[in-house]
Amino acid sequence: MAVEYVGSGNDDGTDLGRSTTDKIGFYGLATPIVQRSGAAQATSLVGTASSTDVSTDLKGAVIEIMNTLTALGLWKGSA
Repeated sequence: MAVEYVGSGNDDGTDLGRSTTDKIGFYGLATPIVQRSGAAQATSLVGTASSTDVSTDLKGAVIEIMNTLTALGLWKGSA
């Protein structure tokens, strides 16, 4: 079986999806989804948190990263 590549060799690069509403999925296992959005994705939640807030904000950010990767099919998300 031959390998297939995404891209045209253009120096400008390759985008997947033209807008946040275009659906993308990987590995044929996950249903393609639109770009996720939510407050937990704001970098300021973790970057400006005080030492007492880091655990809660960092936990929320990590959970959102895990949920996004799982929804795209890039993280299996189960055993």
